[in-house]
Amino acid sequence: MKAAQLMKYGGEDAVQVNDNVEQPVPLMDQVLVEVYAAAVNPFDVKVREGETKSYVDLDFPSTLGGDVAGVVAAVGQGIEGLEVGQTVLGMANAVGGQGSLAEFTVVKIEQIVPKPANIDFLTAAALPLTGVSAYQALVDHMNLQSGQKVLIHGGAGGIGSLAIQIAKDIGAYVATTAGTAEIDFVKSLGADQVIDYTAEDFAEIIKDFDAAFDTVGGETNTKSYTVLHPGGNLVSMVVPPNDELVDQYQINYTQQASKATPERLIAVAELASTGKIKVNIDKVFSLDEAPAALEYLKTGHPKGKVVVQVKQ
Repeated sequence: MKAAQLMKYGGEDAVQVNDNVEQPVPLMDQVLVEVYAAAVNPFDVKVREGETKSYVDLDFPSTLGGDVAGVVAAVGQGIEGLEVGQTVLGMANAVGGQGSLAEFTVVKIEQIVPKPANIDFLTAAALPLTGVSAYQALVDHMNLQSGQKVLIHGGAGGIGSLAIQIAKDIGAYVATTAGTAEIDFVKSLGADQVIDYTAEDFAEIIKDFDAAFDTVGGETNTKSYTVLHPGGNLVSMVVPPNDELVDQYQINYTQQASKATPERLIAVAELASTGKIKVNIDKVFSLDEAPAALEYLKTGHPKGKVVVQVKQ
């Protein structure tokens, strides 16, 4: 089969699209998926550049990619609820050497669910990591309620753009940060208040919020403590808590490691299926263009998701 593989750590030239890659075989509690579409995420760029090598030991060549949508081609032992020929969406192992940027990939049964019939493969591939990350933060960690106020950083990004829509569906008041060129886009997603981070300091504008969702880190994270009322929730995808600041501002802090579960995947798929959230696909690449897709994700400032179409 054909697959986009990491041959070494580095830049765009570190990824090579290889033919005659051995097709994976589903093991116990795994499903073999014929990939129709895959999406790339900032995490894939980190893997490419070696930022994960301190805790993930890759063997080269290693097939990249996590987000996947396709058709069940075979099932391993112990599989119930999914059958050959069924359309699915989920998360392949982005660091296991058998990722989704390939014609076939294997997925654990707890990280794959049926694809709603009214969602196309490109949209379905763009949902898993970003949708689960946003849902996990807002629903599971923050327990965000209607009428509460939430600040979502990076509202134009893959995670932020879905987080805005999920928060609005809950009934929350949503403020978000975005660049000048992204203001109209995040407003179109339903954001009630947009702060242009190139010209404004959100910490001088936002006060006494119930929650904040940080996908940026650095100074953005540190300032986010100051915008919450005591008892507020700060969830970060990037950095651990600063215990001194947690105590000073008397907030609840969660460092989130996103985890796809059937419940979260089903919830996100249903939100998309019913039109409550919409994935903005910034650009679509072919599998042969997968190295360029990763580079575009890093340097192109995409609005929403970058997707790789593997099969028409």
